[in-house]
Amino acid sequence: MTKKTILVVDDEAKLRKVLVTCLEQEGYRTVEAEDAASTLKCFERERPDLVTLDLRLGTDNGLDIAREIKRISDVPIVMVTGRDDVLDRVVGLELGADDYIAKPFHVREVLARINAVLRRSGRNETASKPLNGSAAAIPLYRFAGWEVSPERFEVLSPDGTLCVMTTAEFNLLMVFLERPKRILSREQLMEFLGGASYSPLDRTIDNQVARLRKKIEEDPASPRIIRTVRGIGYSFTSDVDVA
Repeated sequence: MTKKTILVVDDEAKLRKVLVTCLEQEGYRTVEAEDAASTLKCFERERPDLVTLDLRLGTDNGLDIAREIKRISDVPIVMVTGRDDVLDRVVGLELGADDYIAKPFHVREVLARINAVLRRSGRNETASKPLNGSAAAIPLYRFAGWEVSPERFEVLSPDGTLCVMTTAEFNLLMVFLERPKRILSREQLMEFLGGASYSPLDRTIDNQVARLRKKIEEDPASPRIIRTVRGIGYSFTSDVDVA
């Protein structure tokens, strides 16, 4: 079976080497680029299955590169940003990026996010197997008739239909499922999601919660699953069963 190809774009040679080594150990084929010109040239030549794209490439702007790639292809893009680059992250997601990773990051997180994006896009035919060759025991989460599979990146509604979620929505849902009936502040939610430091003027978490409510609440205007705790944050009030 042909290996999936990942284009790693970063102007830091050491960081590229770390990502390339880990991705190749995971069973992917990799190609590298360090600036806008080499990225677009490499993309045209290799037609990768996924691109990891640093938004800070010296004098080049990663957002412009993402815009050009999305103009000619629907390839998944995982953006790499500084922890405080909130605006760039928001613009990147609006441009069609499939996920983002904040620096500094752990390589296992990068691999997990890449695998998840490839699963969601239907491009993960060569996703890696456990080293012992046996199926890993990855749990299923169930709440209020819903079923969530982290392994397949799938959310099934109570009537059995597939609920399509963005990576950001799915990640937020998993944060709640792993901490049911706890009051979580916006600061904690931002930290669990690996985002920037929270400020009172930041509406990122509130906007993400609003989008998630539209997917899982019967009436998003009167939410019963994700409750607002005034002056603090949110609480996932449903019972959660893990199988």
